Parts: sequence; structure tokens; C-alpha cells
Amino acid sequence: MKIICSTNVPYAEEAFRPLGDLTILAPNEITADRVRDADMLVIRSTLRANRALLEGSRVRFVGTATIGTDHMDLAYLDQAGITWCAASGCNANSVAEYITTALLCLGQRHGFTLSGKTIGVVGVGNVGRLVVQKAQALGLRVLQNDPPRCAAENNPIFLPLEQVLAEADILTLHVPLTRTGPYPTWHLADKRFFEQLKPGIILLNAARGAAMDSDAFLAAKSPAARAPGKVAYAVLDTWEGEPVFRTDVMARADIATPHIAGHSFEGKVMGTVMMYHAVCRFLGIEPTWTPESRPLPEGRLPSDSLLPPPLVPEIRLDPAGLSDEAALWRIVQPVYDIEADDRRLRAGAAADPQARGEHFEKLRRNYPIHREFRFTRVTLPKGHPRLEAKIRGLGFMI
Repeated sequence: MKIICSTNVPYAEEAFRPLGDLTILAPNEITADRVRDADMLVIRSTLRANRALLEGSRVRFVGTATIGTDHMDLAYLDQAGITWCAASGCNANSVAEYITTALLCLGQRHGFTLSGKTIGVVGVGNVGRLVVQKAQALGLRVLQNDPPRCAAENNPIFLPLEQVLAEADILTLHVPLTRTGPYPTWHLADKRFFEQLKPGIILLNAARGAAMDSDAFLAAKSPAARAPGKVAYAVLDTWEGEPVFRTDVMARADIATPHIAGHSFEGKVMGTVMMYHAVCRFLGIEPTWTPESRPLPEGRLPSDSLLPPPLVPEIRLDPAGLSDEAALWRIVQPVYDIEADDRRLRAGAAADPQARGEHFEKLRRNYPIHREFRFTRVTLPKGHPRLEAKIRGLGFMI
């Protein structure tokens, strides 16, 4: 059994070597010639799995250690009888923590309070569910929109998009990218979408770049002569045409990052774990490998775990004199420095499209390790039960 795995799949050696003859290659080295005699392929979104790569090969299984399948020609894979799977939900918590961090950052930077505002969550799947939970922990009123789930579940919690757009102070997109079917999301955020928004909202897109029409966004972000713009602040992690992101769109974003919202260390590793289990199911064998053990009560990992120790194992904070959100920002910022991601993207926003795209891909490929909130213990003086509840709600240990 020959398995080819991309170098950007963490712990590929440990997970897949015991299952067969493993070859680990850089994405640009995984060519039609190299996969011709392979049986299985495990990749990430930097490689396109399509007819050009796979036709005439022995490949019968393709797995992507990512939640998205935009880079996979699913119609061809089905036609060719090639089993495929994705790691749905593997980085959902990472994205939810990105949204949390971005909102706290904007609030502290621009001097507004999140608690009491209304957030509209468009797309309430694996990611959206966790965004809802963390938004509630921050004290936000949450409006949920998810037409596929509404149709399937007939749940009144899911509201029409028009209502969400009209009432939300904050709007965050968590939809897959679909061009066809009953609920297409390509350019969901178009001119009419922006026209229905309240003036001065906060917009976040950590879903797919093409879920937002870039030109419509620019028009909505630019204030008219006598009226505020529809979008006061914007956080963009995904971009139309990426990796060649538009500099005019980046210039209008308050926080701009290179599609790394889901790039926590745990998010990437969980993608590998899910692909390992999928390969085992395909081969009909019992999975035995795991890279991670549960955190011990003191927040440390067992010595036999492959995972590195937390970069910020503990934060001690006296919140006296601080608002809850100022205190939360002092806790969140050392664990995930979202402003550093923003600076790195802007530093390479070259005029030349090719150079800009290469910079974007390099940032994703060489993304520094950051651990999720659950690996950091927060210690407060006694007497702050409300703040403690919020900290726990965001996922930290107390």
C-alpha cells in the first residue's frame, strides 16, 4: 500500500508510516508522475486533486486534512470511483477563537464595548456553532442564519438573512463556498446584501473570500459625503482570488490576515488525526495512533505526548480597575497575537501580483505555532465570578 502525503500535514510520518509505504513530498512535488503508482493521497488545500493529477493513476483514496474541498474536483473523484474525504470541523475552534480575538482587539483599539451588541452569525455549522457559544460568553446577543439547517431542522432559532442583516451590529460569515444548489454562497455578500445592513457595522469574513464581492465591500466601506459607511470596521482572513489578494481591499480592512484563522496548532493536528481515522476506515483496520493526550489538571501534557508544551501555560491577572473586556484582551492577546498576523501580511503587499501571492502562501506555509486557549490557565484574585465565567466560556482553564 503506497501512501503519498504532503509535507504540510503535521505528524504525517507518525500517523501514516505504520499503514504502508509512505512518501512525504512538498505540494509542488506531488505531480501526476509521482502519484501514478500510489494508492492513497493525503493533502491540504495547497494541492489541487483533479483529473490532471490523478487520471491514469492507481489512487483510490484522497483525503484533505482541511475543512474545505474547493481544491478537490469532487465530480471527477466520484466519476473515477475514488473515495474522498475532508476533515470537517477540524479547525472550528481555532476559527472561533480568531473571531473572539479580532472582536476584542477592535473593541479595545477603537474604544467600544461588545457586551450588549447584536452579532449575526451567517452559517451555523461546525465553526458557526462555536462562534455562537463564544459570542454569548462575551455577552453578545446572537442572531443565527443557516438556510440549509433551517430547512432540515425547521428550528425557529434560524432567522431569515434579511432580519439578521437589519438588526446586527456585528456580522460574521461562516459559510462554505457554493455556486449552485438551493443555497449558493458565491458573492453572498453582494451589493444588495450591504444595502440591507445597519450603518456602521463590524464585518468579519473568515469563511471563503469569494463569499464576499470585493467591489461591493469597497463601496460599503467607503463613507458617503454625508452618511457613515455601512461597514465601520472589517476583519478579513479570506480573499477573493487568493493567494493574490487585492491591496485595495486590504487597505480597507482593519485587521487583514492570510487565511490563517484555522491555523492553530491543534486545528492542523486534528486534521491529521481525522485523516488517519479515515484511512483506517478505508483499509478496514482499527486506529491506534494519537498525537495528543488530554491536558492534565495543572494544564501540562504528559511527557509521551508529541504535542509541544503550551507557549503561554499560565496568565496571572489582577483585573482591578479594568473592564471585563479589557481584562479579556490582556488574557487573549499573549496567547494569540492577531495584530502580528496583520502586520506580516501588510509587510509583503507588493505591487507585483505574483510576489504578493507568493508572500501570502509563504505566510501560510511557515505559520508560527500558536496554541488554543484551552492550554492556558488563568489565575485571578478571588471575587471576580462574572469575569471567571467569561474566561471559561472562551475556553481557558481557571
